Amino acid sequence: MAELVERIDWTPFFRSWELAGKFPAILTDEVVGEECTKLYADAQAMLQKMVAEKWVQAKAVVGFFPANAQGDDVVLYTDESRTQTLSVLHNLRMQMERNGQQPNFCLGDFVAPVESGKADWMGVFAVSTGFGIEAHLKAFREKHDDYSAIMLEALCDRLAEALAERMHERVRKEFWGYAADETLDNDAMIAEKYQGIRPAPGYPACPDHTEKGTLWTLLDVETNTGMIITESFAMYPAASVSGWYFSHPDSRYFGIGRIARDQVEDYAKRKGMTLAEAERWLAPVLGYEA
Repeated sequence: MAELVERIDWTPFFRSWELAGKFPAILTDEVVGEECTKLYADAQAMLQKMVAEKWVQAKAVVGFFPANAQGDDVVLYTDESRTQTLSVLHNLRMQMERNGQQPNFCLGDFVAPVESGKADWMGVFAVSTGFGIEAHLKAFREKHDDYSAIMLEALCDRLAEALAERMHERVRKEFWGYAADETLDNDAMIAEKYQGIRPAPGYPACPDHTEKGTLWTLLDVETNTGMIITESFAMYPAASVSGWYFSHPDSRYFGIGRIARDQVEDYAKRKGMTLAEAERWLAPVLGYEA
């Protein structure tokens, strides 16, 4: 846990308290600086106790699979012979007008297509720093100390993101090793100056939370870490992050925006869902009335 403290991105921490501004400048802000400085001091004090007394535990699992794109989907294979499909990851593509200036991205674009003959790979991960939090939350709430309970949850969320960042660094430099000579400080990592991305199911580039079910199966996440997903694909412990690793040097984050019925119909067919099921899971990004 001590290794993760130095990797925390503090800007979202203040945002979780509805305090807008970038760290560390927010600490000297004319309007909220004094409040933010006190909040930051309280956070540092709690972090020290969390680490020294081992309040929570960090767990992570990562895996790598032979992969090739097939249309917008990505096929994962059981082994390097690439003759047997292990699983298929389903992706969506931007459909907004881009005026011919930029492509309409899809995550599948960042994996070599089957017809290229190139042997590509994909990574998968799930991390959590929420194990052990419940007993401490209960103790704070029994004392009616909501401030400390909220602080603890916010810090565990930040530590989970820090663990995701740290594991991604180890993937790039050690486990996958495609950027073994990378030398970036924490500010550069927060600014995502590295090669590759780690999008998460439910986020703008891949808004369908049901893809987490595939992820959980691929890594046997519950057995390997104790993390679980609910029927609505929420992760538990709450301070958890999961997603995909793409190594392509041109891979980037994007939002697919609003999508039309024709793509939803195609997506439902690829996923083996009814149109109504697909529309329910994709409701936040539908560009039409379902």
